[in-house]
Amino acid sequence: MTKKALLVIDMLNDFIREKGKLYIGKRGEEIILPIQRELISFREKDNPIFYICDCHRFDDKEFKLFPSHCVSGTKGAEIIEELKPAHNDFIIHKRRYSGFFQTDLDISLREKGISEIELVGVCTNICVLYTAASARMLDYKVTVLKDAVASFDDDAHNFALQQMKDILGVKIR
Repeated sequence: MTKKALLVIDMLNDFIREKGKLYIGKRGEEIILPIQRELISFREKDNPIFYICDCHRFDDKEFKLFPSHCVSGTKGAEIIEELKPAHNDFIIHKRRYSGFFQTDLDISLREKGISEIELVGVCTNICVLYTAASARMLDYKVTVLKDAVASFDDDAHNFALQQMKDILGVKIR
């Protein structure tokens, strides 16, 4: 049986909490329960879980596009309490949209023999989309759990899901 990995993308205080620097709204809170269910399922099958976490320097160039958020060492950059990692889960810090860009995600997945990944988290049209695109370029099979991803904007969310399905060949479940 092929081992799959779960990638939990940017479920961080700055995105999910109302006082967060880039709070995405109620949609972010609504996906916590479906993600919790996936975490339980993956752990029961002993499949690895990777937390992909936005983690910026205080002077990051991305802050020309978005307000300062998820600055390393701040409460905003921490994973929300409801989804805290277990001791054997992986934490991958990233400074750009894709969880693969200049991180050790790819080598970590390959070392575990993973060729199939499932994505959950935020934002559908930004970090989820670009992580899915990178994964497909690296020949991973990708599934996105549609009830466990969210964005600031419903139209952008739906567009990203359609792009992932039609252009990238991502399975939307």
